[in-house]
Amino acid sequence: VQLQASGGGLVQAGGSLRLSCAVSGRTSNQYVMAWFRQAPGEERAFVAGIRWTDSTTNYPDSVKGRFTISRERAGNTVYLQMNSLKPSDTAVYYCAARRLIPYSTWWRDDLYDYWGQGTQVTVSS
Repeated sequence: VQLQASGGGLVQAGGSLRLSCAVSGRTSNQYVMAWFRQAPGEERAFVAGIRWTDSTTNYPDSVKGRFTISRERAGNTVYLQMNSLKPSDTAVYYCAARRLIPYSTWWRDDLYDYWGQGTQVTVSS
């Protein structure tokens, strides 16, 4: 499975960005797709997850109500719509994938098998 993330950039606080993750290779409906982010000096953190089969989603409180993860099955693409961006959202964003894992563990980056290359998001104040 190969993942290609894109869509990052520089935006002012309060603005929006949409990230894309193109999925290729041997894939299965039995996957969880997720976005993580890593700011300088910090650990990688879970941002959003979606189950490919039924589009069940999961978000941490830090982004709930502002970020939306979705998937386009036909195009094998996962999106992260980010609204009301804050300077604290500045980070490198990564998409990740793995076969189904319990919903309660989606936040664990160590459980994901496949990673995209990352795309930089910078939010200015």
